[in-house]
Amino acid sequence: MSNDSLRLDRWLWFTRFYKTRTAASAAVHGGHVRVNGETARTSFRVRVGDRIRLVRQQLTWELTVLALPARRGPAREAQACYEESPESVARREQTVAELRRDRMQMPTTSGKPDKHTRRKLRDRNRGN
Repeated sequence: MSNDSLRLDRWLWFTRFYKTRTAASAAVHGGHVRVNGETARTSFRVRVGDRIRLVRQQLTWELTVLALPARRGPAREAQACYEESPESVARREQTVAELRRDRMQMPTTSGKPDKHTRRKLRDRNRGN
């Protein structure tokens, strides 16, 4: 195994984008990860300088690979392995703000809604 590349699923797991390597593999198989503009496979070898675009929980990260970690270490160590573009950070913060704003406009109930309350909420959201 060469030291100048690392499997994509391992890199995503080592850099703490996913809690498990299985989750990282599932994201790659699902088409949520692109490397250098192309859809990648889990066995794709990531190298320093590669550009990775990943979508996770409605949020998009655009990263440049700076280093290949040797292990899944602390978060500070993981963050040193990539650089995120300022545009990506701004877009993600805007998306989070929009999601929060939408959530604040949703009707609320006191406690857990029962079947009838859920039906009323659903009808109110449809505009009925």
